[in-house]
Amino acid sequence: MGFDMTDQLYSSEKSAYLQNNPGWHVEDSPWKAEQIKKMIDRNGLSPRRVVEIGCGAGEILNQLQNFLPDKTIEFFGYEIAPDAMNLNRQIVKPGLSFYYEDLLEKNEFFDLLLMMDVFEHVEDYYGFIKKSSSKATYKIYHIPLDISVFGVLRDTPGQARKSVGHLHYFTKNTALSTLKDTSQEIIDWFYTPVMIEVHNEKLKTKLLNIFRKIVFPLNKNLAAKLFGGYSLLVLTK
Repeated sequence: MGFDMTDQLYSSEKSAYLQNNPGWHVEDSPWKAEQIKKMIDRNGLSPRRVVEIGCGAGEILNQLQNFLPDKTIEFFGYEIAPDAMNLNRQIVKPGLSFYYEDLLEKNEFFDLLLMMDVFEHVEDYYGFIKKSSSKATYKIYHIPLDISVFGVLRDTPGQARKSVGHLHYFTKNTALSTLKDTSQEIIDWFYTPVMIEVHNEKLKTKLLNIFRKIVFPLNKNLAAKLFGGYSLLVLTK
């Protein structure tokens, strides 16, 4: 029996989620695809079949296909939210396919699975990660790190719960422990400076970015713990 993420992620909040995030985060997709390519390149991966679970509007896969030089790679996106599927149906390209289906119910296997800002939305995230990870040899996860000293003071977890539906909140250590506890081997990881490079419009963010840019080169873990504004990109096998 698979996971019906429709009930867990969206249920009565389907229209509210789209209202709060009208582009389904398409504007972040080129940046996220760049982070994925960086992870692929620095670990010498050569995937032939790439799947993204919870692909949303599909723009990450669209951008990643443009970034990777091998045009014979096949890309597959699986999504169960109707609002998102209406967006990714607008992308039609050879080698790029989208399915309004639950990947966990399919008898498919891939070289690389992408899960970009997804499992923090899922009630039974341990079970979801375990089942998803069995679908590919390598996995790349992008995980928001909502817990930091300034984040707690500013109620960042509460804001993330309200605006984007996060049910679980992570630090670097708890994120990595979660993946290890689901029987995966950590191959590589790095911080992604989302608040510096993407969501940097607000004055408060710009002020905090001054301190992030000073502290991060000296002590990456300390910068993430104190100021927040970072996510984690993790490669597992």
